[in-house]
Amino acid sequence: MVRIAICAPGKPLKRERADAVEALVAGRKDVSLAFHEQCFAEEGHFAGSDAVRLAALLDCANDPSVDAVWFAMGGYGSNRIAAAAIAQMNGAARQKSYLGYSDTGFLLGALYRNGIGRVAHGPLAGDIRREGGAGTIERALGWLTGSDEGLEPHLDERPAAAFNLTTLAMLVGTDLAPDLSGHVVMVEEVAEHLYAVDRLFFHVTQHLPEIAGLRLGRISEVPENDRPFGSDEVAIAQDWCRRSGIPYLGRADIGHDAANRIVPFGLEARRPRA
Repeated sequence: MVRIAICAPGKPLKRERADAVEALVAGRKDVSLAFHEQCFAEEGHFAGSDAVRLAALLDCANDPSVDAVWFAMGGYGSNRIAAAAIAQMNGAARQKSYLGYSDTGFLLGALYRNGIGRVAHGPLAGDIRREGGAGTIERALGWLTGSDEGLEPHLDERPAAAFNLTTLAMLVGTDLAPDLSGHVVMVEEVAEHLYAVDRLFFHVTQHLPEIAGLRLGRISEVPENDRPFGSDEVAIAQDWCRRSGIPYLGRADIGHDAANRIVPFGLEARRPRA
């Protein structure tokens, strides 16, 4: 049985969403879930103070009886505790799988940089709320229990990594950022104007000169601006890749939606759990 601990490094999880996930896995013999009580804490924007969120993450990561850490929600906050978490993780933390996306990309990047665990960009526990969310949760649990059926279909022999575009833009150049040289980098975004997407690509592409290429996930829920930007997300990505000498490799099946596929970081994390 794979034992999965769930915590919320950013914003809180609604308790009814945890109940829905637990109901979905009720009766399964291959997996057990443990939602940390911190998931439901509230302090302003966050699921508890920095200290509370850090303690919960370390509770989950450093527990030798736990096989995987699954992030409950995105929402700003994981960058505030990532460096302290990495500094306090023990040997048990290095043996786990970690899964999430959106703002938790700060943690995923920091874990990957420091060689801690099997790291992947993929569904959050809170995605149960989405239309088709049950299938999304099953995809996540599949990877956490050793299946490769939910992997992003364009993965090849090269290492890969995936991020929300805003998160990646804030991550690059910091002490949390991994070396992505030789990687295929996949990005997605939600609820940003196209001019903001263009601005994010300007910044990101300047920091990723040695990557193997870039794939563009879904840019969804784009707000209507007071005037058209003049090009779409594909043209934006292609333009900044051309300017930076980065190969543009086409689309990726990732996004802030129920169809979000799983992108393990590197190559080792693609192999099934032992």
